[in-house]
Amino acid sequence: MSLTDDQLTTLTVAGKDYDYYNIANLPGIDHLPYSLKVLVENLVRNIDGANITDNHVKALLEWDPNAQPSHEIQFTPSRVVMQDFTGVPCIVDLATMRDAVKELGGDPEVINPQVQSDMVIDHSVQIDKYGVADAVEQNMDIEYQRNGERYQFLRWGQQAFRNFRVVPPGTGIIHQVNIEYLAKVVMTKARENGHELAYLDSCVGTDSHTTTVNGLGVLGWGVGGIEAEAAMLGQPISMLVPRVVGFKLTGSIPEGVTATDVVLTITDMLRQHGVVGKFVEFYGEGIASVPLANRATIGNMGPEFGSTCGIFPIDGVTLDYLRLTGRSEEQIALVEAYAKANKLWGDTTDPNYVEPQYSEYLELDLGSVVPSIAGPKRPQDRIKLSESKEKFAATLPDYETDKTVQEPVSVSTDFRGDFDITNGDVAIASITSCTNTSNPSVMIAAGLIARNAHAKGLKPKPWVKTSLAPGSQVVADYLKAAGLQDDLDALGYQLVGFGCATCIGNSGPLLPEISEAINANDLTVTSVLSGNRNFEGRISPDVKMNYLASPPLVIAYALAGTMDFDFETQSLGKDNDGNDVYLKDIWPTNAEVEAVVNGTVSREMFLKDYASVFEGDRRWKGLDVPEGELFAWDEQSTYVRKQTFFDGMKATPDPVENIHGARVLALLGDSVTTDHISPAGAFKATSPAGKYLTDRGVEPKNFNSYGSRRGNHEVMVRGTFGNIRLRNQLLASVGEEVTPGGFTYDFLEGKPTTIFEASRDYIDHDVPLVVLAGKEYGTGSSRDWAAKGTVMLGVRAVITESFERIHRSNLIGMGVLPLQFPEGESYESLGLNGTETYDIDGVEELNNGSTPKTVHVTATHTDGAKTEFDAVVRIDTPGEADYYRNGGILQYVLRNLMK
Repeated sequence: MSLTDDQLTTLTVAGKDYDYYNIANLPGIDHLPYSLKVLVENLVRNIDGANITDNHVKALLEWDPNAQPSHEIQFTPSRVVMQDFTGVPCIVDLATMRDAVKELGGDPEVINPQVQSDMVIDHSVQIDKYGVADAVEQNMDIEYQRNGERYQFLRWGQQAFRNFRVVPPGTGIIHQVNIEYLAKVVMTKARENGHELAYLDSCVGTDSHTTTVNGLGVLGWGVGGIEAEAAMLGQPISMLVPRVVGFKLTGSIPEGVTATDVVLTITDMLRQHGVVGKFVEFYGEGIASVPLANRATIGNMGPEFGSTCGIFPIDGVTLDYLRLTGRSEEQIALVEAYAKANKLWGDTTDPNYVEPQYSEYLELDLGSVVPSIAGPKRPQDRIKLSESKEKFAATLPDYETDKTVQEPVSVSTDFRGDFDITNGDVAIASITSCTNTSNPSVMIAAGLIARNAHAKGLKPKPWVKTSLAPGSQVVADYLKAAGLQDDLDALGYQLVGFGCATCIGNSGPLLPEISEAINANDLTVTSVLSGNRNFEGRISPDVKMNYLASPPLVIAYALAGTMDFDFETQSLGKDNDGNDVYLKDIWPTNAEVEAVVNGTVSREMFLKDYASVFEGDRRWKGLDVPEGELFAWDEQSTYVRKQTFFDGMKATPDPVENIHGARVLALLGDSVTTDHISPAGAFKATSPAGKYLTDRGVEPKNFNSYGSRRGNHEVMVRGTFGNIRLRNQLLASVGEEVTPGGFTYDFLEGKPTTIFEASRDYIDHDVPLVVLAGKEYGTGSSRDWAAKGTVMLGVRAVITESFERIHRSNLIGMGVLPLQFPEGESYESLGLNGTETYDIDGVEELNNGSTPKTVHVTATHTDGAKTEFDAVVRIDTPGEADYYRNGGILQYVLRNLMK
């Protein structure tokens, strides 16, 4: 008998019997962190005797907190969640796989999601219209005009694939919809014996901020679209049992401090501590006083910490939130009974509570948190609000050039009148993103600051683009019920849409007169947003410096109009009686915020707004939907194209080969993000992607964004390494000027050119390519196209000092070899500048069924001298090695399904 049989038992809840896998009596379970108990249940439930065995479970039960990760397990998520930017290519790939199965003589119907897979269309709304009463309707109309092709394709997928649901546009942001509706905490499914099996909810998502759901006690994290597709097709995710960081919370938030300030403080602490690849788990008596919305805000920022997850256990706070958000009493009772029966209940006052053991420990007294912002280009770069003016002044010169005009520049507009703008002015102040709009306390605080400012006659400065893009319709309901939307409207914060807007780069255009003044005078203007990402070039092509802040502080900066501002000593303006008004005069107390939250946010709102969540509005219902098990590809489409990854694929893979005669495509520095590699924002007509579209009759005004074009590999490969802030140092190595953007040096032609055009030349001449980079390569969003585009450019290996977790696994998932320089070495220390030719030997050892710890790299300089070193192979698990041998994870899955 196996553990999977031994541990199956019955749980009775409110007179109903459920089958479940009992892990409470397993030896060693008591002291395991909550997150590892979740993995134990996952393994026990999915034992198959091959990929997952009793020994895997026993090894996890014998987890040594002090050990370095070395033990591989297979994690089988219960659900997959997707947003439309990253989700569309997943469905394109599934549709292409159906075609591939048919071409190989199989049944296309074998390609179907095997687990519940939900897509929330939230990334396509752009803030074109703002500051007017019907902005949300106008933006929705424009969204459908731009994205009709994609939405028709998704409607086809909705009817063609089993276990696949779509939440239509205009509903909310994926992570907020996940915690408010999709997540079950404990799931059930019918068994062959007629019983219902109760088991833990867990998920992976094609968006790095899937970790929001950790606030509910649901283990989940972001993966690349490549891994997500495999999970949808029933493939477990190969992972090493991680170190778990215990983060103890004590005390309570002081007056004037928000959940955003807390999460920026935690992000700062965890980035300094170093948690990449680790689990972070919050524990201690203090968590009982942390509201679920705050827990979700903290969990949301897991990618900014660098950790795989940032999870809280299930307790009474979890149940209260499930009740508030409209879950049934039957479901809530099941969650409580299941968590207690399986020693997953996190209430420290429970007599059966045992404090977990952790690999590392951190502690934060919430009473020590102070108001903060983060920027100007990384979410972990926290700045105390009291020091923000001086820090800004110290950083500003880094963004100015000899072309930057220092005097104020006059601007004349029809929409906002005449004014002067200068360096440091806030061009965008946006309340947006899954991080904060899912949290009623900070949204109500923003509404109250708007009410107080409006009452005193204050208004945002005319050059500030103001916007409110909540993560669910419930936010609009409670702001309206509290009477606060009128005050927000008066300050220009009308609803602009329900979706991931400014945070993903869909901030929309600035007024043309403002944009022209900025670019003609090389002004350094700023944005302030209540989001989680502020990387260079992400928010707007016109804005160089981006700051994260709480929703009420976003409004405060809109009133100030500049980052060059000290809220303690400088007045925001004068009231109707001519008195100076300071931030402290309009900032609401914690008690005022709590009273409004308690008085307006109701269960009935959630029940109403999610009653018909999959139906969509008249626009969605009015789309023409193609039918059939195979998608009818349109060769003229510029949005959705059949993928090429499976072209010429054989039933068995060819052996992997060493890499010889490779040239360097890009020589990059530290903290290269997936935004740098695979941009998601706007692009110009002069770019390779722009030329591709204009050649097909698409006008620049209809380009939309890279993110919206992810279903078309022709656009995406042309955008890879195309970010306007990317600096390819290879150009400097050959004596050329380093032009920001997607440029490189083509050694075959002996001239600078675009990365895309150089890659075509190398591919035509059968020359493999490598990328060299520094530390933290691939940080940021879990963009599958950062890996897909890399392989389509002909890159065979990426050699760095270190990788961020998701991008490393995505590279393997596309058949690209991730290598690291020897410990303490870099391309600079080894004397490499990218002009060399590279040979990588030892890769073929993978054909013998083993993974080499290192491969031998020989870099031959232009003068014939050689630099040799052993690069560390970052294929970390046997499962990843299988993917690499097959040329990628999708090829591996497809071959297995065909068997």
